[in-house]
Amino acid sequence: MNITRKNFFLGTLAATATGFAATAPDPAGKIQGFDESDDSRTEGPWQPFSDRKVRVGIAGYGICTFGATFFFQGHPNVEVVAATDLDPDRCAKLAQVVGAKRTYPSAEEMIDREGRNMDAVFIATDAASHARLVLRALDRGYHVASAVPAFLGERQLDLAPQMLEAVKKSGLVYAMHETTAFRPQAIAMRRIYEAGGFGRMVYTEGEYFHFSDPAGKEIGSYKGWRVGLPPQYYCTHSNGFYTCVTHGRFTEVSCIGTTDPHPIYKDRKNPYQNPFRSEVAFFKTSEGGSARMTVAWGLPGYHGERGRCFGTKGCFREDRYWGDDTLVKGLKLVRAGLPAGMVNNGHHGGSHPYLTDDFLRAILVPGHKVCVDIATALNTTVAGVYAHRS
Repeated sequence: MNITRKNFFLGTLAATATGFAATAPDPAGKIQGFDESDDSRTEGPWQPFSDRKVRVGIAGYGICTFGATFFFQGHPNVEVVAATDLDPDRCAKLAQVVGAKRTYPSAEEMIDREGRNMDAVFIATDAASHARLVLRALDRGYHVASAVPAFLGERQLDLAPQMLEAVKKSGLVYAMHETTAFRPQAIAMRRIYEAGGFGRMVYTEGEYFHFSDPAGKEIGSYKGWRVGLPPQYYCTHSNGFYTCVTHGRFTEVSCIGTTDPHPIYKDRKNPYQNPFRSEVAFFKTSEGGSARMTVAWGLPGYHGERGRCFGTKGCFREDRYWGDDTLVKGLKLVRAGLPAGMVNNGHHGGSHPYLTDDFLRAILVPGHKVCVDIATALNTTVAGVYAHRS
């Protein structure tokens, strides 16, 4: 399906301004994405960048405890002032873990009632509520970071230009906490790309494998938003290996979906009327290159997020650069250090605290541009909607 006319709906707008989230227990009881080994090599100790503190409200604890696992509470430039979860027990637990002074029964109430006691909001709620809460927080004058995706599926596609316009109009910082962006491989690839070490990017691969329960049990989710979710609606962990490396976008797509006898997908018996448990998208990129981006819920034996980049001057695969070393000589291809209070314990390859630090730098350091800004966030998310539609 060629979508050049729409340009993925977002491309023209953005040019003027870019199995499930780690929740499913494996047979050993671990949560996929939260049990990965982490390359903790750093380029040196963390360097303070401001004496100011950002007063943050955190929305959402849930199954993944996401509100706490991005470690806002451990950053020296953060004061957690409020917390919320729809479940009272989880709300109390979140407040305890992050040290929040006040609690609210809903994200809406926290956003509406905190007023000038709060500077920023982290939205770690169900995926279907992300865009709506982002718009609400921006309207109230708060900087916003949210979990992925930026919005959920075709039914919310009209919210994409609203989000873009709201960020532009407000002048506030928006960041999508896409874990790909600060995985060790993606940091290395982004720096190589920016230094010209790939030349023209010809081909990119991104993979997100997350095997769901073969017995037919579905992961718990608010109002069942995960039940039968089209894989490409949760495409950011794969697409990010292009969009979060190059800050480019996708312009055309053809996608192959694989049906499955799993009871949730058989006969489209799910809220999305979706028969596909795995989807492989083939994209044309804004550079004129190509990309293969896979999201799969139905492939046992492996889980994780991996990516590779191939250009006219070199490639990055098997966690190393293959090409002209003179083009990348002197580049620091490992991550910076972290504040002492931020635990780098393997969540999505150790990416969580780096996303938080990047968001805070964008608020506090003049000229610092957040990595996964509104354009990159929407370009990463929108592509999956059109991939599934194709």
